[in-house]
Amino acid sequence: MRLSDAETIDTFKATDTKIEPIRIGLIADTHISKDAKMLPPHVKEAFKDVDLILHAGDINLPGVLDELETIAPVRAARGNEDWEIPEDHRLKDDHVLHIAGLNLWLTHAGYYPELPESLFHEKMEREFGNRIDIIVFGDTHVATVERFKGILVVNPGSPTVPNGLFELGSVGILEIMGNMPKARIVQLSDFPIPFHRKLFYYVDRGTEDYLDTGYS
Repeated sequence: MRLSDAETIDTFKATDTKIEPIRIGLIADTHISKDAKMLPPHVKEAFKDVDLILHAGDINLPGVLDELETIAPVRAARGNEDWEIPEDHRLKDDHVLHIAGLNLWLTHAGYYPELPESLFHEKMEREFGNRIDIIVFGDTHVATVERFKGILVVNPGSPTVPNGLFELGSVGILEIMGNMPKARIVQLSDFPIPFHRKLFYYVDRGTEDYLDTGYS
């Protein structure tokens, strides 16, 4: 994958980045309908003002992308549980997006913190043909915002199975203004919206006899 390859790059620009920041909703590991029946309505509230939504994989059902797209345009990375999702223009193994002069890598689990700094940047440039400024990933279900070797690294956690627990979780908000990215984690429980566990989780998650979720 290289940034110069038109087949592997998405471009998103705000109307005027000097006036308003680009706001991007980050979400991962929704696991519908493997573990949860539906997206909590808290997600829509958290993303109500975003310009773009990035899903870092383990979607399980493509209808989740359709639901998110009612809020804003969507791009998604294929997770290890998404191989049966049919071909979809929104879904790739990885995305590299050029946003307001910055290069963002959206992936499910490809993050290399064990490499020394020089080798890390060499690997990024070898794989993508340019420096990566932002990495958005999932897989761990653990919300993270950190600076790593000059790169902003964000894992939004999971809205449905945070830290492996069946409870209301988190999403992320990434803002880019003047080529300066910043990110924060949003705890969905902070929104004053009722949450009834039985509406969102299966009574017996160990069986394959899942209820009709309304997703196709």
